[in-house]
Amino acid sequence: MNMKTVVILLFLALATVFALVCVLLTKKEKVTTCVCTELPSPPEDINGEESNIFSDLTEEEMAQVVTYLKDNLGVPLQDALHAEPADNCIYYLDVCLPVKADALGFLDHSRIRPPRQVLAVVFFGGQPDPNVTEFLVGPLPNPTYHRDITLRKFGRKVPYHSRPVTEKEYRDIDSFIFHELSKAPTFLKDCCEYPEMDLATLTTAPRGLESGDRATWFVLFQNVFGSGYYIHPVGLEILVDHSSLDRSQWEVKNVFYNGQYYQGLAQLEKDYKDGRVKEIRVKRVQPENDFASMKPPMPPPPAPASPLQFEPHGKRYSVTGSRVLYQSWSFAFGMNVNTGPRLFDIRFGKERIVYELSLQEALAAYGSDCPGGMSTRYMDGSLGIGKFSFELVRGVDCPYAATYVDRHYLIDSDTPRLNKNSFCIFEHDMGVPLRRHFSNMGSFYYGGLAQYALVLRAVSTLINYDYVWDFVFYQNGAIEVKVHATGYISSSFFTGKGKAYGNRVGEHTLGTMHTHLMNYKVDLDIEGRSS
Repeated sequence: MNMKTVVILLFLALATVFALVCVLLTKKEKVTTCVCTELPSPPEDINGEESNIFSDLTEEEMAQVVTYLKDNLGVPLQDALHAEPADNCIYYLDVCLPVKADALGFLDHSRIRPPRQVLAVVFFGGQPDPNVTEFLVGPLPNPTYHRDITLRKFGRKVPYHSRPVTEKEYRDIDSFIFHELSKAPTFLKDCCEYPEMDLATLTTAPRGLESGDRATWFVLFQNVFGSGYYIHPVGLEILVDHSSLDRSQWEVKNVFYNGQYYQGLAQLEKDYKDGRVKEIRVKRVQPENDFASMKPPMPPPPAPASPLQFEPHGKRYSVTGSRVLYQSWSFAFGMNVNTGPRLFDIRFGKERIVYELSLQEALAAYGSDCPGGMSTRYMDGSLGIGKFSFELVRGVDCPYAATYVDRHYLIDSDTPRLNKNSFCIFEHDMGVPLRRHFSNMGSFYYGGLAQYALVLRAVSTLINYDYVWDFVFYQNGAIEVKVHATGYISSSFFTGKGKAYGNRVGEHTLGTMHTHLMNYKVDLDIEGRSS
């Protein structure tokens, strides 16, 4: 074989190898190609004037209504923060949302803008016939009228005994209870190291079994500084009748301790001295032994910083007032002082799919062998789900880079209060693809779509529980509503029969069995209002 032939064969071999490499590289390139489709850009922003029909009351609007009511109701109005049961006072204010037909006429058909009005709830304790009255006040700004809508709304006057307990009334009940404790000094010293031990009360609900009742079981707990006192019961529960508008007429109707009922604290003291009370001695909790503390018993070891979500090109959503735009989504949001977060005019693309999506109530029903626990049916709307939506902590309650929104409210006072950063809004990598497929049969390819969602979040602390309310908007037009319950359990004092009603979680603590029920209003407008 001459040199020319060798060169030709070598060239052909190299060409064959090169061709094989090209084929392999071409296949590898096809396998690793990723198809990531972006959804349409956000719809055009809705006129701010249109968005405002769902907006919460501003601080200035609340102040205007308070001034108007004081000048025009014809009776003296005390500040609810200091009002006695026999006084008149403004209990709370909230925006009165327009009738749906009027709102849609304005939003969709350029009809007249609905007047901006306010719902004002007033306690009339200083009248011959005490009652709770609801007024429609308007228009804003500069109100000129108020209309009593109580009969139209409820079909009757709202009796005064059914009014919610105000902050002032809770403070007065606490003073009453601790004054009554002076009637059992020996018992309290031996059982609970009182007065050295700091005690706290916890309300229960409902406040009676028949219409007209206003008597509440209050459970006493050891108040440990910087800890959840809800799981440090001392075993003493007191039924207070606070129905009278004269606080000097309030009375203790019943006392419960360690499985036994007593007519009052004086009887408990007498029976204890006579040796007829089986007491369990509760020691003061020391900080180093407090199993309810959220502070770690020792500093955690050094660890690398936790992962953070990064937005390389800035936020892909916008928040203007109470309006949010995100990809194909737009919606208005707000907070009802009683029922919590609410959303309106939710649109995907140019289509409205939800007119209203709002939390309405959160119920917690308990069972126990103690009267406070066995009778408790908390309706959290009566406490104030929106009122107790406090400030969110960056990097813990929400991502650090989230958008935070303040909210004002007026309840139990004539002065508007601010819950700073009570909403957060953020885009979130859901950690799982929205859809994907890898093919190695017939042809090689991969197609996938990363899944991101926008989250609107608020957190309400209702006594012991912290409820995390999430409204999640996905790229594919889906909406998810979620709630996470955290915080502390509510508890009863552990007795011998306690395990029939829960689990023993501490030396003297019964974690009582209970259930939660959340109720939402969802007004869908998919393909029009009639579907």
